[in-house]
Amino acid sequence: MTGRPIAIAGAGIAGLTAALCFAAKGFSVTVFERAEALQEVGAGLQLSPNATRILARLGVLESLGKDAVRPRAILLKDAVRLSTLAGVPLGQRAERRWQAPYLVAHRADLQQALLQQVRANTAIRLELGTEVLGVTAQDAGLVVTVEKAGELREIASSLLIGADGVWSKLRARIGGRQSRFTGFAAFRAILRGGVASEEAVATVARDAVTAFLAPDFHLVAYPLSGGANLNLVLVTHSAEIERGWANAADVGHLLTATRRAAPSLSNIIRLPGAWTAWPIHEVRAGGPWTDARGLVLIGDAAHALSPYAAQGAAMAIEDAALLAELVARDDDMPGALATYERLRKPRLARVARRGAFNRFVWHAAGPAALARDMVLRLKSEESLAADLDWLYSYDVEGL
Repeated sequence: MTGRPIAIAGAGIAGLTAALCFAAKGFSVTVFERAEALQEVGAGLQLSPNATRILARLGVLESLGKDAVRPRAILLKDAVRLSTLAGVPLGQRAERRWQAPYLVAHRADLQQALLQQVRANTAIRLELGTEVLGVTAQDAGLVVTVEKAGELREIASSLLIGADGVWSKLRARIGGRQSRFTGFAAFRAILRGGVASEEAVATVARDAVTAFLAPDFHLVAYPLSGGANLNLVLVTHSAEIERGWANAADVGHLLTATRRAAPSLSNIIRLPGAWTAWPIHEVRAGGPWTDARGLVLIGDAAHALSPYAAQGAAMAIEDAALLAELVARDDDMPGALATYERLRKPRLARVARRGAFNRFVWHAAGPAALARDMVLRLKSEESLAADLDWLYSYDVEGL
């Protein structure tokens, strides 16, 4: 089926990865992005081996270069005593175990690395300021209707991929439900190296992913920009706020949420100056992802996850790679889409369960927290790493 045109709605991580994956299989691809320019939004993200092995094959890791950091470990710490409860070894040990690196990077750096590869590929065209309005099926294939500067156009395509994010407009076209606000928000900030105090450096490891656990919140910190800066993500309860990546956050709310934590954590929260707030929405994996006529959802448009397993970007990257593989090998488009949904839904359900488990464990209180601490201290690094083999060893090329 290679050579037939593919249309993608959305130029985020999911859409750009899908463009590269389909182009690598010989398809011609057009990516439609309604924004006039691709802005640097979001903050840091974690790229586990199940994602980086795909990015390496696409040449993206080489483009990401020194902007990404290879942390030595994931550390779980008590937010009150700052004691280390457990650690999962990463670095070279992770690469040997899972045959791909574990990286942390700024979302904008990953997007730029993807864009670099997209713009260098003559099989891909990127159209900014263009919104996909709808799609209709005809005997010869699909007709995708797009709008740019008030002008409507119809584009012939063999497949429309909805990569338009958690608040997808295309999801409703296949009977999908709106996203659900979880009652939590992720508050994000970047602590620049120049303002990091000695206390902050001593509290937060600059070469690891550190998660500070407490009943009312958890705070994840890890290095960015070659280790020069620290990415901070604090997840806690929140009233529903405006949809978007960069709502201004009330630092007072964060200080209230962390009032029982070690004083040094509160001091770290004060250091960046400005925080942004992102309302955490979920899209349950049980809804439809495909329309047999040739519309398919990937990434957050299909199955937006809460961030507790740090797998949002990785799942979008996996989606893109598997979808391209299946469509390229099967001349029956409805069959390829059905196989994609059949293979991906159990995987996403398991990842969602892992995220729900992490949220329970990380926010445990009272006797549950004491039991958690005891179990974590008894588990070896090898055992903790083995618990993640099913997640990090996954390779779509082996399916």
